[in-house]
Amino acid sequence: MPKKAPSPDEKRCVVTALTREHGQSQRRACQVAGVARSVVWYRKQPDRDDAVVALLQERVERDPERGFGKLFKLIRRRGMPWNHKRVWRVYCALKLNLRRKGKRRLPPREPRPLASTEAPNACWSADFMSDALWDGQRFRTFNVVDDFNREALAVETDLNLPAPRVIRVLERIAAWWGYPQ
Repeated sequence: MPKKAPSPDEKRCVVTALTREHGQSQRRACQVAGVARSVVWYRKQPDRDDAVVALLQERVERDPERGFGKLFKLIRRRGMPWNHKRVWRVYCALKLNLRRKGKRRLPPREPRPLASTEAPNACWSADFMSDALWDGQRFRTFNVVDDFNREALAVETDLNLPAPRVIRVLERIAAWWGYPQ
């Protein structure tokens, strides 16, 4: 099982023990323990971001549509000395960095009744469809429908439908029914 790396608190304890029990200097104890001296001197400051949090929350409540860049400029204009990295860290900790989606605007719809023809063979509709068999083999269908009575004039099915074949199907329908108006 791999060994877990010691935490900064454990490293600090090792350096303290070396200096007290063995009379080593702090610099020498840090070298022996393989620790930077800044780790020994570091102390957490849990309440140092309270002012940043309060100011960010106030600005976000007042201007919720503004992003980080504009909020940071407003904070700087107030004369606050915090740099952008610190403000960004607090901004992310408050979960303010989530993308805000705008309202999707749909174009106004004006529904019109479906146009239909007056007699059979006035207008045809043609379309291609595609599907797959159980083994994954793809196939296509070419459908021609009379718009007046929704009658299927032709359904051509194959693995591929090249243009000459489609033309042949349309000519066969025209020979049987005549060309549409």
